[in-house]
Amino acid sequence: MKVLSLFDGMSCGRIALERAGIEIEKYYASEIKPHAIEVTKHNYPDTIHIGDVTKIDFNDYKDIDLLIGGSPCQDFSRGNKERTGLDGVKSSLFYKWLEAKEIIKPKYFLLENVVMDMEDNNFITKLLGVMPVRINSSLVSAQLRDRSYWTNIPGDGGLFGNMIEQPENKGIFLNDILCSGYSYLKKSKTLMARDGYARTHNPVKMFHRSYKIGFSTIIFKNKQHYLNCKIDYDKKYHGLDAKNIKNQSDIYKGIRHITQTEAERLQTVPEGYTKILKENDAINLLGDGWTVDVIAHIFKGISH
Repeated sequence: MKVLSLFDGMSCGRIALERAGIEIEKYYASEIKPHAIEVTKHNYPDTIHIGDVTKIDFNDYKDIDLLIGGSPCQDFSRGNKERTGLDGVKSSLFYKWLEAKEIIKPKYFLLENVVMDMEDNNFITKLLGVMPVRINSSLVSAQLRDRSYWTNIPGDGGLFGNMIEQPENKGIFLNDILCSGYSYLKKSKTLMARDGYARTHNPVKMFHRSYKIGFSTIIFKNKQHYLNCKIDYDKKYHGLDAKNIKNQSDIYKGIRHITQTEAERLQTVPEGYTKILKENDAINLLGDGWTVDVIAHIFKGISH
């Protein structure tokens, strides 16, 4: 199979194809982020890198069997207060993916993006001619990651014809994938790119961001450590904004963020796949990536 991956990232799509047992003849990757390209080259040196998506002549790739991609989501994200949707500078790159689909006319295609406002969702659905399948990565991993997938890859039928069915729930919880420690959460919050570089190292503020705001995932030494922090926070800091939390306490020492290995496990990427990067750079990249086992589940329909 010849594959064209736009917004390729670190080639999670290729990992998923291999995991689904699909043989790859050529894998073309369009990506501009140096760390992503570096990781792909390390793991798949035979990848054919074709650069910036805005500079590609898709007429050169008409023999492609599978077109994939997750176009930038920032302008769709519900976490963005100034959502501009398909008019946004980044998310408007969806139209380059659409251009590729219309010129190449691949046998199969897959587009991934965040769960978005109904207006944008319906517009993309109309352009692609297929209904999106909404799958939460929590079914196959220890992470909450709700995403939409537009594809013409056939599923197993059922009430919705050939639509991709939901993956089997593997029952994996956050504490199952930790290298050490304890979390009070059953599932990790969505691993986001910003987790790789916007990390506070003040343990009280770390607790505040996770416990009060629900923004991030933090790990404790053990369950009693968590309970001690909770009791202290409720007594001293409850109701305060982060900027007013200035005092430190030894009680919170030992709280940590998700590690690089744990982030790989959350995205069901092979352990060590990002080992050539520093931890923050790797987590930043993983946050932009796909949950591999979700994509592999969808790709299994290709070989049916």
